[in-house]
Amino acid sequence: MSGTIIDELYQTISGRKGGDPETSYTARLFAKGRGKIAQKVGEEAVETVIAALSEPTERVVGESADLLYHLMVLWADCGVAPADVWAELARRQGTSGIAEKNARKG
Repeated sequence: MSGTIIDELYQTISGRKGGDPETSYTARLFAKGRGKIAQKVGEEAVETVIAALSEPTERVVGESADLLYHLMVLWADCGVAPADVWAELARRQGTSGIAEKNARKG
C-alpha cells in the first residue's frame, strides 16, 4: 500500500476543521487547539513505544495507526500536507542519517 490511504485520510481530517465538535472527534480536537492536538501526538507516541517494548505486534499496529492519525490532525492544524512531508523524505533519500543529522546541527 502506498501513501494513498494517508492522503485520503488527511483530506477527511482537513474537512473536519470547523466541524461540529459534538459529532466529530476530529472536529473536537481542532476546537481544543494545537496544544491539545500536540499533547495527543505525544501520548500516542508514548503508547506506541510502550506497545513496541512489551505488547504483541497487533497492539503496535493499532497504536501506530493512532499515532499517525493524531500526527495528521497536527499537520492539518499547522497547514502541513502529506506531500510536504513526502518531499522532505525524498530530499533526504540517499543521504546518510548521520550526515543529515550533522547538517541540521550546523
